Amino acid sequence: MNGDETSNNDQKTPLLPMHRSQSMNSFFQSIFSLKNLFTLLGPLLCTIICLFVKMDNAPATSTNMLGILAWIFTWWLAEAVPMPITSMSPLFLFPLFGISSADDVAHSYMDDVIALVLGSFILALAVEHYNIHRRLALNITLLFCGDPMNPPFLLLGICATTFFVSMWMHNVAATVMMMPVATGILSRLPSGGSSRGHRNQQSNSDDLVTKFCKAVVLGVIYSASIGGMSTLTGTGVNLILVGMWKSYFPQEKPLSFNTWFFFAFPLALVIFLALWGTLCLLYCRKGSSTSLSAYLDKAHLKRELDLLGPMAFAEKMILTVFSILIVLWMTRSITEDIPGWGSLFGGRAGDGTVSVMMATLLFIIPSKKQPGEKLMDWNKCKKLPWNIILLLGAGFAIADGVRSSGLADVLSRALDFLENAPYLAIAPAVCLISGTLTEFITSNNATATIMVPLLIEIAKNMRIHPLLLMIPGAIGAQFAFLLPTSTPSNVVGFATGHIDIRDMIQTGLPLKVAGIAALSLLMPTLGPIVFGTDKPLNNVSRNYLHWCG
Repeated sequence: MNGDETSNNDQKTPLLPMHRSQSMNSFFQSIFSLKNLFTLLGPLLCTIICLFVKMDNAPATSTNMLGILAWIFTWWLAEAVPMPITSMSPLFLFPLFGISSADDVAHSYMDDVIALVLGSFILALAVEHYNIHRRLALNITLLFCGDPMNPPFLLLGICATTFFVSMWMHNVAATVMMMPVATGILSRLPSGGSSRGHRNQQSNSDDLVTKFCKAVVLGVIYSASIGGMSTLTGTGVNLILVGMWKSYFPQEKPLSFNTWFFFAFPLALVIFLALWGTLCLLYCRKGSSTSLSAYLDKAHLKRELDLLGPMAFAEKMILTVFSILIVLWMTRSITEDIPGWGSLFGGRAGDGTVSVMMATLLFIIPSKKQPGEKLMDWNKCKKLPWNIILLLGAGFAIADGVRSSGLADVLSRALDFLENAPYLAIAPAVCLISGTLTEFITSNNATATIMVPLLIEIAKNMRIHPLLLMIPGAIGAQFAFLLPTSTPSNVVGFATGHIDIRDMIQTGLPLKVAGIAALSLLMPTLGPIVFGTDKPLNNVSRNYLHWCG
């Protein structure tokens, strides 16, 4: 017995050390993970740059700012730390490294542009809560469906709806809202619910239906991106551009909502038509009308619309508030001869002023659903995308830091070789570089934050108006059409299972070329009319940038 007990004890004793060994291995694996290495790499790069990089005729703060940029962008690109947390890092890095005071950097996180975003996001949440986007989509799709069934025009209706919705809310939110509407329509089709792995053996009719499904999903994700280009509220990139223009050129006329719209909407419309034509050419084959008519017609759409019932008071009021806001955005500053309503307040009111004001009304107007209930309450606002708001604030803080630290002057001297480069060669290259960066960075906001300050310095050396490069750089960052991971909108479409990478490249490549061509053509032609890029900057701005004229 004792011998047996001793033998059993000997067999059991190794169990505890083995468990400790496994725990230690797991511990070391968690410590030396790739994410933790990138977390350490950010401050390490910053330290190396601050200690060993010397810049001629430049203050020490410019070196510090370069180190901070290396730290922040390492964390952003590797996502070593959650992006919203990285976006708050200027709040402690700038004061500690002597770039700016705590109050100054905090101001970048709440200004009129951020107020514009907050108000528009609250309105977008109201639209989503009351299913207004779904009603709008069904009505427009019903209008474009055709009798008999016309696949190209149905595709146009779905894409145009997404384009329109994305103009007034963030393009990612528009994609998330519209994709269920699109896939709901496709679910009636025989391949509407199929996945990538079950499409090998299909009849010709099923193949036509599958191609149409691909066209709809691609149309939604790309229309959302394109529609977002046309207004300031459609994407964070446009807001970053506006904020940096205001920061670098405070004496210049700000880029207002309607000023941007008058340039970007024609551009977006051209790219949208190129998208529709590409999708029709690649995916709306002959015979698709007959194949789709058996499953999808006006009667189906009409029944789904009837299920929503008549518009309630709450929906009508939200549409009214949204419509008034759009009118106020468009009429705050019209032309130099017609100043708009903003002149009544001495120019103190901005687009963010009316955005927050109209959003506030949603918390005052009753919904008439239940006694005392308002159109919106704070619980419905818990989905506010604070990550985007913080990222915008970080972009504005970085722009101010690059300027105030003296790093902008250092970059300007380093880019002297571009002084004689022709604009028609630089502008397409800027679009291509920005778009390519976004394909891999997965954040067009981060790309714009990196590119726009550099482009300001390049414009200075080329002796051209800064907007001639800033706008192609910002809009070019939104031409990320090739990879599923390029933007969150692309991820949403890829997750449906209807498209693969080959479909995205096949459609996205000609779309990227069309976008670059359209922007390169409109910037030197329509740009001077809308932005006055053929006129010199104000004297204060010229002196501020040592403008060579």
